[in-house]
Amino acid sequence: MILDRFGIEGRVAIVTGAGLGIGRGIAIGLAEAGADVALAARTESDLDEVAGQIRARGRRSLVVPTDVTVSSDSEHLVARTVEEFGRLDILVNNAGGAMPRAAMDTSEGFMARTFAFNVTAPLTLTKLAARQMVDTVGRGAVVNISSRSASMTQTMFVAYGSAKAALDRMTRNIAPELAPRVRVNAIDVGGVATRSLEFVLTDDELRRQFLDGTPMHRPGEPEDVACAVLYLVSDASSWVTGKVFEVDGGAESPAIVVPTPGLEPTPTGGTAP
Repeated sequence: MILDRFGIEGRVAIVTGAGLGIGRGIAIGLAEAGADVALAARTESDLDEVAGQIRARGRRSLVVPTDVTVSSDSEHLVARTVEEFGRLDILVNNAGGAMPRAAMDTSEGFMARTFAFNVTAPLTLTKLAARQMVDTVGRGAVVNISSRSASMTQTMFVAYGSAKAALDRMTRNIAPELAPRVRVNAIDVGGVATRSLEFVLTDDELRRQFLDGTPMHRPGEPEDVACAVLYLVSDASSWVTGKVFEVDGGAESPAIVVPTPGLEPTPTGGTAP
């Protein structure tokens, strides 16, 4: 049966940023599909709630408070997962993000932190996880949760968009090195109804703009992303690696344009001659 290829019963997954929003939806979705899940995020109380949801679905869960920008935390996460479950099959690098900031206000430090969170941390975890996948199971799958900001011209997101573009390129570049044992793919996500989009969805005018700019005329739900992840980590996609999937309601340009201050001459206190 073709549906059997979508099953992940008995497999073990790590999901970062699993306490809220898209990460929470992915973790619960993988559990519903049969996986045991190690949950990673900085806020333990959020992870405890998700762990309860997974156990209620008859699967095992492991809570590992983790700051993915700290290498020792990532090492501990992978080691605890293998210690607890005896194997590792799936890694979902979901943790990431950055607040909007005008280009002229984007410092070197902000840019470096954004890349560390969105590119370097997923690379570190991918290397750690790939080694354990091959050593414990012989194969595995990695999914990097990226953003349509990677491929759209979007004001106020020079740091975030650049970092997500780098994450997409990292996905493509590392995939042939880890193939055929470990497959690596990414998902460029559009506007999903999570806390980060709440300010748009609760404002009548912004919500109208967002819906008008989205061909499917609704925001995404975490489960929409979870379904794509399930395909990419299951045997249904066993001939797919190094690809970037767009899950965005059909958007080809930003549904909301964030106003940005224009670049004006520096005030001199006088008038030009």
